[in-house]
Amino acid sequence: MTLYVERLGSGPDLVLLHGWGMNGAVFDGIKTELSKQFRLHIIDLPGFGYSADLGIEDPDLSSWLDLMLKALPERAHLLGWSLGGMLAIRLAFLYPERVLSLITVASSPRFVAEAEWPGVKPEVLTSFSAQLQADTHKTIERFLAIQALGSVSARDDVRILRERLQSRPAPEPLALRMGLSLLQELDLRAELSILTRPVLHLLGRLDALVPAAVQEVWSQSTPGAKFHLFRASAHAPFITESNEFVGVISEFITAQPRNDLSSITVLTNN
Repeated sequence: MTLYVERLGSGPDLVLLHGWGMNGAVFDGIKTELSKQFRLHIIDLPGFGYSADLGIEDPDLSSWLDLMLKALPERAHLLGWSLGGMLAIRLAFLYPERVLSLITVASSPRFVAEAEWPGVKPEVLTSFSAQLQADTHKTIERFLAIQALGSVSARDDVRILRERLQSRPAPEPLALRMGLSLLQELDLRAELSILTRPVLHLLGRLDALVPAAVQEVWSQSTPGAKFHLFRASAHAPFITESNEFVGVISEFITAQPRNDLSSITVLTNN
């Protein structure tokens, strides 16, 4: 049982993890340029795209991470978008020796809004969960619209997201339910705060799902992390501002020591 991985390019290994409801084709618009500098590993998460129908009867976070770990190169830079960003944080925390750097895109260690923590209102995700039971297609369409909401090119962004989603097999309902529950329940703020690998957080100024205001709160708990704000983007800056996105990724990764694992540590609270 293995995940589908699209591999192309040469250079330092860079793993791309997509978000909820989508698949690896979502990165089609940037993969050609990135592959000129990096060896890309674009993974379809369990139950999504070409990794659908794996026969996982009772999926959980551990089983997902186990499958993802098997698909990773020995050492790599890890980039995760939205839900993929949460999974990337968890992988970097559990297996720091495999991760050279961590890049989150329109992601958060805690998606749900709390007191003094910007995020999605709990009732929004609850509504998605209820709608998912009744009409999977309509739920995904609604999520696509929210991802582009506010973007200067919202209509085009939704069209591109829909086309790339439909270019591969539809996600499994069980995987959709589990992914949504992870967005509702996971809280990785403590794990993220004690990572010592280089970290870059990419945010869209107009994002309705991961408000840009989270940067101010986030930076207090992860003082060593770098941030970049895409001013014209909502939840998918790699689509809205693809050229700038590739440039930011390239600059960050090329600034890191190649395969330098000497400083990999995870601090623990005693």
